[in-house]
Order: sequence, then C-alpha cells, then structure tokens
Amino acid sequence: MQLTGRAALVTGGRRIGAAVAEALAAHGADVALSFNRSRDEAERAAKAIRTCGRQAFIASVDLSKASACDEIVRASAEALGRLDVLVHMASVYTKTPFDELTSDAWDRSLAVDLRAAFLCARAAVPHMRAVGGGRIVVFSDWTAQSGRPTYEGYVPYYVAKAGAVALAEALAFELAPDQILVNAIAPGPVRAPDRLDDASREAVIRATPIARWGGDEEIVKAVLALVESDFVTGETIRVDGGRHLR
Repeated sequence: MQLTGRAALVTGGRRIGAAVAEALAAHGADVALSFNRSRDEAERAAKAIRTCGRQAFIASVDLSKASACDEIVRASAEALGRLDVLVHMASVYTKTPFDELTSDAWDRSLAVDLRAAFLCARAAVPHMRAVGGGRIVVFSDWTAQSGRPTYEGYVPYYVAKAGAVALAEALAFELAPDQILVNAIAPGPVRAPDRLDDASREAVIRATPIARWGGDEEIVKAVLALVESDFVTGETIRVDGGRHLR
C-alpha cells in the first residue's frame, strides 16, 4: 500500500505513538491520533503532521469504554474523509502484585489492550471495505510472543498481549477476502520506561544480544513495513534486538 492520499488512525498518542503518526504523515497519509491524558504530546504530533502538508485530527478517548472505540473510528474517518490504516498502540502497563490484582484492574487492562483492538478494528472494517482494502496493526509484546512471562506483576498485561497475537491471526484470516491485511508487532527493549533506574536499564542492555535499547525509530520502521506490504498478513514481528533469544 502506498500511503500517499491515504488516512490512518493511531491509538495511543504518547511516546512511540506520536512518532508513528508523524512517520505515516511523512509518507503521505493524513493521520488521526487518539490520546488519553497526553494532550500536549498529541498536539505536538498534530503540528508535525500538518508541517508535512497532511491533515491531522486528535481526540481524547478512554478506550476502556466500548462506545469510545466506535466513536474514535467514526470521528477519524469523518474528519479525514476515509480510513485505510488502523494502528492500535494504546496500552495499560501497570505493575500489580498478584495478591493485589482486582477484577477491575484485570478488566481495564484487557479492555484497552485487547478488547479495544478488536472493537476499533471492527469499526474500521466498513471504512476499509469502502476504499477497497486496508491495513490493521495491533501491538503485542516480546514476552507474550515468546510464550514466556518474564516479569512478575503483569498478569493481565501478559494475557492481553498474548491475545493480541491470536487476534491478529484470526482477523487476518477473516478479512483477507476484503484485502485487509492484519499483523502484530511485539516490541522488546525499545524505549526505557521513565521510572526505570540506571541499574535496571543496564541490566536490560546486558540481556539483549544487540546490547542496546532500540529507539522509537525501530517501531516506526516495523509499522511502515507492515502497512506498505501487500502480501504479509497474520504475522507477529518481534522488534526486540534478539531479547527473546535469552
């Protein structure tokens, strides 16, 4: 798929999501970007998108609410005039010890990381069918793709991200006749969480064969590769510097 003249929705306007949105615009797409609380980052991304000469649309959305998934897709397609690409990056990543894990915490994590991925995709499909096809990219995690939980305190996150792999495969199978290609990306050590101390950052580097953090641009490259491909579907690509090998 050539991106010039296309329209994309990226859910999750913080950090790497903004970088992906700007890259899609640089390759010719109009871009909608949803965010939860990070309005400043979303507005900066919108400014960068418009600097590329493309349309930008941003909206604050709580994707833990099912109705919000339908609404952000509808509003994005309406604002941009069409919808060809969905990149679901919104995620809940909160450490909760198992004995403190409540049903509400479980539900919120799966609602954003997994259910919203499905609901946004379901809402996007009619728009993609209307333009003859599309691309959907959802996000997993290197641990889930490797089938090896590695960090304690992330039970719902791990389960949701494992589900994202299955979702990409099932949607790819269902939507192939519509020329809608669906894939997943499983990031590893791309960008260190803000709260991570220096010792922990170094430990990650030592555990990664490439021996460094990847940086936002590695996710950007993977998203662009999957969106631009006309034949890859049902795949999950680990972007982890070989972290799954150890």
